[in-house]
Amino acid sequence: MKRKKFNIQKGFTLVELLIVVGIIGVLATLLMANFIGVRQRARDAQRKSDLRQLQSALEIYRSDQGTYKAAAGTTLGACLSSLQAGSPAVTYMSKIPCDPGGSYNSGSYFYSSTGSTYTLGACLENSADSQGTNTSPGGVGCSSGIYYTVINP
Repeated sequence: MKRKKFNIQKGFTLVELLIVVGIIGVLATLLMANFIGVRQRARDAQRKSDLRQLQSALEIYRSDQGTYKAAAGTTLGACLSSLQAGSPAVTYMSKIPCDPGGSYNSGSYFYSSTGSTYTLGACLENSADSQGTNTSPGGVGCSSGIYYTVINP
């Protein structure tokens, strides 16, 4: 009896490798797009938290002083330290928060007050945010065109 020799080659073909690399590339692209959106939403959450903290400081200021400090369209934020000196929130916060992306109003938050009411605002990066509005609080534009505004209660 003759023995048959089988020529068995182990490994992958070039076509199989290209298909796997292509699938990995598509998955990586999808994950990167999602990762960028997560970072935008995280910065927007920080902006909303900062405005709520500023709102608390303003309410404490009003409780102590009886009125909100009148200001027509100023900025609040650690990015512009020269403008924060006149802010009523400076008295009640150790550090005025700064916009994490720096994309709106030179990295600061918008503040306007008549003495009896106030408006705080920030630009949101995520244009699909359910709490956002397309009305700018101070007439200053931003790339997304979506703003988060807080007014006195």
